[in-house]
Amino acid sequence: MRKLVVVCLLCIAPLGATAFAQIYTTPSGRAVLPPPPAPPPPPAITVPQVPTMNSPPPFALQNTTPGYVQEGKPPKQVLKPQKRDSFGQRMSRCLDEGAAMGLGPGQRSAYARNCAHQR
Repeated sequence: MRKLVVVCLLCIAPLGATAFAQIYTTPSGRAVLPPPPAPPPPPAITVPQVPTMNSPPPFALQNTTPGYVQEGKPPKQVLKPQKRDSFGQRMSRCLDEGAAMGLGPGQRSAYARNCAHQR
């Protein structure tokens, strides 16, 4: 029983020791630690200019070249691109195309990924 107590004390004793290499002490016994760094300067705060309701808009926002519609000519149409299918729909279509070409499962998935991103 005494041996067990002695073995336990010998195992626990090194755990309670502090690390002396972390703090350098002078011969007088005072610990020498470097001073903390100076705090950073406070950030500069700029207040934005509040727009007034009665002022005209800036010159860049004013319409300087009005559009005119000439008689006998219809106005130009604004062409919008066609709406793109969802990624799932494009992926399904590309998987079907890959199967129709006779690709194996690995080649079909690689083909479908590239195909879906291009459409």
